Parts: sequence; C-alpha cells; structure tokens
Amino acid sequence: MTTTLLKLQRYLKEIEKNDLSGGSGMQINAFLQLRNEKELLEEAKAIDEKIKKGKAGKLAGKIIAIKANINVKGLNSSCASKTLENYKSPYDATVIEKIKEQDGLIIGITNMDEFACGSSGETSAFGPTKNPQALGLIPGGSSSGSAAAVSAGMCDMALGSDTGGSIRNPAGHCGVVGVKPSYGLVSRYGLIDLSMSLDQIGPITKNVYDAALLLEVIKGKDEKDSISQNSEKLNLQKIEKIPKKIKIGILDVKGLEVDKKIQELINEKINKAVKKYKWKAVNIKIPYIDLAVATYYPLVYVEFFSSTRRFDGRKYGFKIEENCGEEVLRRILGGSEISKEEHFGRYYYLALKVKKLLEKEFEKTFKKNKIDCVVSATVPRPPHKIGEKISLEKMYNYDALTIPSNLAGNCAISIPCGKINNIPVGMQVICDKFQEQKMLQIARAFENLRYNKS
Repeated sequence: MTTTLLKLQRYLKEIEKNDLSGGSGMQINAFLQLRNEKELLEEAKAIDEKIKKGKAGKLAGKIIAIKANINVKGLNSSCASKTLENYKSPYDATVIEKIKEQDGLIIGITNMDEFACGSSGETSAFGPTKNPQALGLIPGGSSSGSAAAVSAGMCDMALGSDTGGSIRNPAGHCGVVGVKPSYGLVSRYGLIDLSMSLDQIGPITKNVYDAALLLEVIKGKDEKDSISQNSEKLNLQKIEKIPKKIKIGILDVKGLEVDKKIQELINEKINKAVKKYKWKAVNIKIPYIDLAVATYYPLVYVEFFSSTRRFDGRKYGFKIEENCGEEVLRRILGGSEISKEEHFGRYYYLALKVKKLLEKEFEKTFKKNKIDCVVSATVPRPPHKIGEKISLEKMYNYDALTIPSNLAGNCAISIPCGKINNIPVGMQVICDKFQEQKMLQIARAFENLRYNKS
C-alpha cells in the first residue's frame, strides 16, 4: 500500500518537472503556490502514523489542491489577480477546516481565471494554465488549475468553485470528474465568490467515488453561511451499485450550437447505458433554456461589482480597477452600469425573474417526464487554442449547457465521455435539488462503461 509520504514525494517531483517554470517538462502552470515542503513531509508522516494506528480520518492518504479563491490559512488567496497578489489568508474556509479534520493533506493553491471571471483558464494574471491532455489548448475555466492538477497526476483531488460551469467546464476539457453541488449543500464561508446567488464549492477528482468521498466531507449546514443546509449522508458503498429503473432525459440542444461529433459521442454513451443496464431514455425539452446565458450575465455582473467594492486598496491588497485584467474590468464596469438608478429594475431584477422561471421549468421537467436525470454534453464545443482570439459571444457560450443548473440550483456532474481527435469530451448529468446520491450513482454507472466494450 502506497503511503501518504511516498505519494506526496511523487507528486512534488511531478510538479517540479511539469508545472514550475524552471522544470524540464510541460510547464502546465496549474499551481500558484505550494506549501512549505518540510511542513508537508512532516504532516504526511503524521497522517501515516494515524493510518497505522487506525485513527485516521476519511481523507487520510488523499493529497488535495485548492483553488486560489478559497481561503487557506497562511497561503495566498490571490484569486489569480495582482489585486490580491500579496494577500495571505488569516483563516481557513469552512471546507478547509473539514478537510483538515478528516486528515486530507493540502498541497497548495491552484491557478484560475482572475477572480473566476472566465471560461478558458487564460485570464489569470500569472499566465494561462495548459491542458495536460492537449497542451496547446485551453483547460477550461475558471477552475483551470484545479482540473489541470488532477488531470496531470499532481494530486488526488482538488477543490474548485462553480458559478456557471467553472468546475464542470475544465473537468470536461481535462478528462476528469467535476461536481457542482446543489445550491446550499456546501458552505461558502471563506470563498471569495463571483456571484453570491449562484456560487458553490465542489470537488474535482479522478473518479466518481473520490468525488463522492470529498463531497461527503465538505457538505453540510454551517452557521457562518445562512444559505447552507443539512442533507442526507451520502452512502459511499451505494455509489458502487448500479441503480435500477433509471429514466434518462436526453436534453434537446437545438439552438445551443452543440458540436455534432460531441453530441454523437454523448448519444452513444447513453445508448450503451440503456442497453447494458436496461434503463430508459426519452428526449426532453426545457423551456427557456436558451435564455440561460443572457440571464446569467446580468446577475453575475451586478453581484460581482457589488462584492468587489471591498477591494479599494485600503484593507485588501490594491485597488481592483487599477490592477485587474480586461475581463474583470468588463464585469465591474458592466455591473456598475446595470446597477445605476436609471436602470433600476430593468436588468438585474428581470434576470432574477427569469432565473426563478428556469428553476420552475426544471422542476416541471423532472415531474412531467418522470425522469431521474438530464444528460447532455458538458461543453458545446471543443476547446480552442491558448491565445486564439475568439468572440466574447463564443467565449460566454462555453457555459451554455452548465449555466442552467446554477440558475435552477440543481446538482450536476461532469464525467469523461471519451475523446475526439484525442481531446477529452465531458458528459453532464443533472439531477433535481439535493439528489446528489442518485446523481453520483448514475454517473458511476456511466463511468463503469469505460471498462466494458459491450
């Protein structure tokens, strides 16, 4: 059995070779900061001692990376921005406290789109993250470094945050598993959020079981986050059991510009599951889903603008408007404009109404069609080349299939579905609110199809 110490040493060598700028390998740029090596090695030894004595927590032996917008005491929670470059977190986010309580070993802080503003992993002030599965292409964002670190074999697990697809999008492009929990399942205390009404922290892992394990540790009610809720304990043993009598809703993606080859791969995977597990599948439409992107951005612009008013250079780092990148500034200025008195009620509140409408349409879709899940591609098209100029509309459209579940508050997961031209393609499984157990079981069953040619 591999010890925590040996595994940590292997990961550190991998990072030194393939991630740091002086390395001889791929220079993926997944990590912004590693913890002190001496501290890491001592902590790994202590965890191994606990394992030997049978007193270790649920995450003992797991090495975990953390997105740069989640506070880890003593480390730089920079949000990949020059604005907070020197900000050293004075406390642990609730999810970090829970990981430490269960003996998870935190290795370092990962790169991201600046302040989570981006879908490609290119807007970081410290350089773009590369996709370990296709080095010249974007890894997806905004949790780019977390997905890349797991995909490149530099850690066992990572935490990301998901506003409109920021966990699932890079998970899909990098060929790993990413979970967006139901809104309120996981405490956001200690998250430097992009949009308070949409954000959730979630796991990025190599497989569905590990995602379930990490999610079980970090979820739950927290008095420091008023929207957090208690929920049923995840049955990890049940995750491995193939659920029976599952009815899949295949999302009608007309008008959402989904790449034909990607959709064919998704359909093929669904057909395999239906045949092998004797599940059922029906085509479904979710009304107004084509309005998701247009609804999402007014909400994000206004809430992001509001949250950045604290970054005035007096208490936290430097003044954000003078130190941020183009995409961050676009959202600040956009949010400022929408928030003006002459626009009161025209954009933000109308977007909130459509958000509620989409939430109700999701509920109706599950009940009316009597389905257990909705399945689609995670991202509608393949990743573009790093540095390639694409339109803002195309960039925002990367999240056209992931945004709806954030607006509805549902749980969703991206799992590897296969490859096209050797580039990973993600498949998304969406379930009703607080149906994570069912979602993880269905995703695990899909995952098992990789090992069966029938």
